[in-house]
Amino acid sequence: MARQQAELRALLDMAVRVRLNVVILQVRPSADALYASTLEPWSEYLSGRMGQPPNPRWDPLKFACDEAHARGLELHAWINPFRARYFKTVSAVSADHVTQRNPRWIVPFGNLFWLDPGIPEAREHVLRVALDIVERYDVDGFHVDDYFYPYPLRLPDGTWQPFLDGASYNRYRAEGGRLELGDWRRDNVNQFVATLYERIHRAKPWVKVGISPFGIWRPGFPPGTKGLDQYLLLYADARLWLHRGWCDYFAPQLYWPLGRSEQNFLELLRWWEQENQQGRLLTPGLNSAKIGDDRQVGDTLNQIRIARQNGAEGEVFWNASSLLRNFGGLAATLPRELFAQQALVPPAPWLKVPVPEAPEINAQRPRSEVLALSWKASTNTPVSSFVLQQRVGLRWLSEVVPPSVTERTFDRRRGLILPEEVRVVPINRAGVEGPAGMWQNE
Repeated sequence: MARQQAELRALLDMAVRVRLNVVILQVRPSADALYASTLEPWSEYLSGRMGQPPNPRWDPLKFACDEAHARGLELHAWINPFRARYFKTVSAVSADHVTQRNPRWIVPFGNLFWLDPGIPEAREHVLRVALDIVERYDVDGFHVDDYFYPYPLRLPDGTWQPFLDGASYNRYRAEGGRLELGDWRRDNVNQFVATLYERIHRAKPWVKVGISPFGIWRPGFPPGTKGLDQYLLLYADARLWLHRGWCDYFAPQLYWPLGRSEQNFLELLRWWEQENQQGRLLTPGLNSAKIGDDRQVGDTLNQIRIARQNGAEGEVFWNASSLLRNFGGLAATLPRELFAQQALVPPAPWLKVPVPEAPEINAQRPRSEVLALSWKASTNTPVSSFVLQQRVGLRWLSEVVPPSVTERTFDRRRGLILPEEVRVVPINRAGVEGPAGMWQNE
């Protein structure tokens, strides 16, 4: 427990040093749980044995939420929706795993096991898991990646492995369904994405839903693009989800290095931006794990610059290890250059979250050299952070602080200049600013 908690703290401390504002934590790799669950077994990646709780007992997701919020970071829970069993296993499967409890829902695929998205009960199980996380944990977001139907797998004889969902498709047809196989598969995923979005916001309107699909919708979109056809082969109509607004932030995996004419970063980013009809947050995924492999650190830095100039609201790094290990000096460079200032999580004003009222500020002057300020948030809506702004002469200084910070002392004897004006701006959990509480030196 102590070692695992230290690893989590180190990752969160790194995020603060680099000036990130969101951490996306994988909590369900393969129909298992890195948190206390009655729906799925404890993950083998936590204890070494599937179904075995950690000893001493602790809850990594609760711990991560508490530690992230104490540092002013958002914590988003990330799941693989339909992957039931990964090939990199470290233990035998437990009796309460979905492959044992509901084998009818499972499709073997290569060295993986997959939940069949065409079985309504299987989809409902994943939705229950998602809502269980959102309702019981203080997460700020919920994230799903690109694992809907599996990526194509070529067999030794050169043919492609079929996804053996004939039983569920025949059941659909027998019940009067008329969609062809590919359209039916896409409809299964569409139903899942739409229902996930609706149920999460019904439970907690401020929890942001994020999706990170494969970076190309279809070859030829935009013109000249080549690569895997996720619409045809993964049955993921990611463009439709963006058109319908079934997410709050959209992180297409633009994992290719700069200079690829057939997977051009700028053109793909611009194409996704023009498809963003509902104005959701566009945060392209960058493959920083490949620095030193097929790209230099300058590729990633330039992709951030390009994204900022072309409608993106931020970026998502894959993966945390690349920053923790400072691949190519990326983690050291970002806070000196592109991330030189703290940044708030971009607002999602379409979420139905009240705007906080101005906080009350109380000032005390126990000595002429000391100014002690404290503030109290309004009770009409939860606050995710405060922006503390102080004016010294003609210069304004800004700092983002977590909601647990409700006071600040300025002491001239410690070399601190007393501000002439202070504003405390509350930020709600959708990232929307409320009116500032204000204090002025009389």
